[in-house]
Amino acid sequence: MTSAKPFYDAATYPAGESVGFLVRQLRMSFTHCIDRTMAEYDLTDAQWGPLLLIARGRARTAAALAQALDLDAGAMTRTLDRLQAKGLIRRTRSREDRRVWVLELTPAGEQAAAQVPAGLAHANNVHLAGFDRKEFEQLRAYLVRMIDNGRHERAAADTPKRQS
Repeated sequence: MTSAKPFYDAATYPAGESVGFLVRQLRMSFTHCIDRTMAEYDLTDAQWGPLLLIARGRARTAAALAQALDLDAGAMTRTLDRLQAKGLIRRTRSREDRRVWVLELTPAGEQAAAQVPAGLAHANNVHLAGFDRKEFEQLRAYLVRMIDNGRHERAAADTPKRQS
């Protein structure tokens, strides 16, 4: 179901009260909560995501991680350099394509990655305090819907317009 009238307009835009602003505030609150939890394992916000994706087999290269986390290749390379310096990952040349470095966790990386889900669960539970199951499911559905709306808008913007 779509709204016939937009919720916001430029003349009355409530910058500090908009959904976008509130989502950003929520993201910052999550980040601070997760950072406090991950500090015990010497992991930053930028580091636990790649570590978890490697651990779960969802990405094995810097390019795959950058795509999965919507980051540029340079930022991902710097993050991987830090993870390697901490002894959490190692890079080995791909047997199929010598230009590609395959990422794998070290034993210390496996141990650190194993702690990440507990930290994420904690941060989610902190922010969902006081919600009942129905409210939780409803919030989740609304967020998924907003994310889908954004994906559709991005796809439409990325689609070349045909000239008649």
